[in-house]
Amino acid sequence: VPDAVISLAIAPKDKASANNFSKALQKFRKEDPTFRVHRDEESAETIISGMGELHLEIYVERMKREFACEVIVGKPQVAYRETIGQLATYDYTHKKQTGGSGQFAKVAGKIEPLPADATEVFAFENKVVGGRIPKEFIPAVEEGFEEQTKKGSLIGFPIVGVKVTLEDGSYHDVDSSYMAFKIAAMAAMREVYLKAKPTVLEPIMKLETTVPDEYQGAATGQINQRRGVIVNTTNIEGNTTIEAEVPLTEMFGYSTDLRSATKGKGEFSMEFCKYNTVPRNIQEELAKKYQEKRAAENK
Repeated sequence: VPDAVISLAIAPKDKASANNFSKALQKFRKEDPTFRVHRDEESAETIISGMGELHLEIYVERMKREFACEVIVGKPQVAYRETIGQLATYDYTHKKQTGGSGQFAKVAGKIEPLPADATEVFAFENKVVGGRIPKEFIPAVEEGFEEQTKKGSLIGFPIVGVKVTLEDGSYHDVDSSYMAFKIAAMAAMREVYLKAKPTVLEPIMKLETTVPDEYQGAATGQINQRRGVIVNTTNIEGNTTIEAEVPLTEMFGYSTDLRSATKGKGEFSMEFCKYNTVPRNIQEELAKKYQEKRAAENK
């Protein structure tokens, strides 16, 4: 079965449609192995994938006609990541006094970007000496920092490529606990993250487009419009193959545009290549949307 080339986010329009929504998707999956359905855990969206926009449009239409299921179709959420651009130091004290025993934990150190060739997405180093923090609380600090990387405060996506060094701190004989140190680390990460020049990373796809020679100019123009970087071009027996690296978020609608520009003679394949920093204007737009979404949820 060939790999799907396009995906759409899909959701039932109302409660009446919700009952038939999963029935329709199950039926389509059984009858067509090129029609895929999965749930994106990060965005909590149902994503349908297929062999082209027309392929998916037919199924959306069939849901309405055969299952009386009205759906909302949207652009699927791209799996962005967040990272940091510079070293920053943290010094955070967690203090809480309620009836009975309180909570106390102090952590200090730095966060910095991991090297570009690092294989791990998070690293932790303990440099505390002289028992400033008891050994049994060190794993709590690591756990707190790592947990806080699961959802960044810039656009709400996981934070990658970060090294945390714990250099100092202090504890209280009665009020310090595993949980107090974990909370201190989580709060320290939230605070220091914004000082470490946070940036958004986007998935870059390796795109290979093959068109008859006469459409080379049109195909190249389409890739350039999509923020694509052309890596190589080869001409074999009247056909041109263009290899490029293009942001995934810009690839929506590409199959239709390519078909139109080449009278149906162009074809392409696409696979994940790497993560790259998004341009500043796009980062600002994503951050603004995320803040608006959070504000709406908190109302």
